[in-house]
Amino acid sequence: MRISSSLVFQTGLKTINTQQADLLHLYQQIGTGQKMVSPADDPLGASQAINISQSQAQNARYADNRAVASQGLGAEEDALNSLTLLLQDVRTRLVEASNGTLSDSDRATLSNVLKNARDSLMGIANTTDGSGQYLFSGSRGDTPAYDASGNYSGDTLQRLIQADQTRRIAGGDVGSDVFQRAQPGTRAYASYADAGNTGTAVLGQPAVTDNTQGNASANYSFSVNFTSPTTYEVVVTDVTGATTPVSPLNFTLASGATTLDLGYGTTVQISGSPAAGDQFDVKPLQHEDVNLFKSFDDAIAALNTPSSGDGQATAALRNVLNTTMQRVATSYDNVLTVRASVGARMNELTALDSSGSQRNLGYARALSNIEDLDYYEASTQLSLRKMALEGAGLAFQTIQGLSLFNRNQ
Repeated sequence: MRISSSLVFQTGLKTINTQQADLLHLYQQIGTGQKMVSPADDPLGASQAINISQSQAQNARYADNRAVASQGLGAEEDALNSLTLLLQDVRTRLVEASNGTLSDSDRATLSNVLKNARDSLMGIANTTDGSGQYLFSGSRGDTPAYDASGNYSGDTLQRLIQADQTRRIAGGDVGSDVFQRAQPGTRAYASYADAGNTGTAVLGQPAVTDNTQGNASANYSFSVNFTSPTTYEVVVTDVTGATTPVSPLNFTLASGATTLDLGYGTTVQISGSPAAGDQFDVKPLQHEDVNLFKSFDDAIAALNTPSSGDGQATAALRNVLNTTMQRVATSYDNVLTVRASVGARMNELTALDSSGSQRNLGYARALSNIEDLDYYEASTQLSLRKMALEGAGLAFQTIQGLSLFNRNQ
């Protein structure tokens, strides 16, 4: 077979260029520390690296979301802690205000204390997080949760944060679930006296005393009307509308009795003497709008009303204070329930952070296996390619030196 001189030169040049290209590729790999200088080096590995990188970026986004959620829940926990301490003090003040030995001026002083407590309550309700968003306004973070009258201005939509691929966590709680809701599942009742009562009867704490009489779930509301100082009629209503209880029920109040029988296994404490026409309501708090601001306002107004030496006014005052204490007690329990929920969510975020960190290590390890260069192998290949390039150059020089004139010498 005849081989032309041009083919010899082209082959030698191509061989040298190939070795130089391979050597340059190794230089790029060693310089960058990456096995894949271009996707053509490993198409499958490049595709896998893109997927893993996307998962890694998504995992980092979830970590940022969890940081935001933790910040908001931490601010809410601080607010709820302040609210807990405030309600503890208010409950103490309400018990103090019920002391029959206090004068009108003493009660006016306690009224000022409650006014200050209400101002503090307003400040807590309108707390903002680190970004200026109101904590308890639901999705309306730019609107204060409560106005000066104690009306809720937010909505009922919780701000849910994507904390992980399959988990969304509420970054806060709406104000209506904190400041005007009874403890979920409570069977507590509150008693309310009609403003037009003329007797001295004072209702105390209602309770379901016999669960077998049909009111085990505390769904019945009771309206009490005294037809005489010793007889009364009770109208029973199912607040859920599920049943229609038999009513009215007629009872006789025995002399010296301290308990009113309301029917269906429900009773309420009573002291003093009712008058004909006096009316009371006993309502389950789980179905009531237990607005803390309204509770405070009712107590403040009652404490500012003179009652010393007036049996009817004193009874009205004590009835309002009893109602307020019953409502504040269930609000206090509800705040503790919300705090427990906040703590559970913060613990879950901590657990998700831990699993997210482990997941990120897995992604980094997988990317390293695909992309990172083995320097020992690359160094060996570099030495081999350098030797091959030198050999190609020497071979080209040898071939270049061949000619007919040199052979004839």
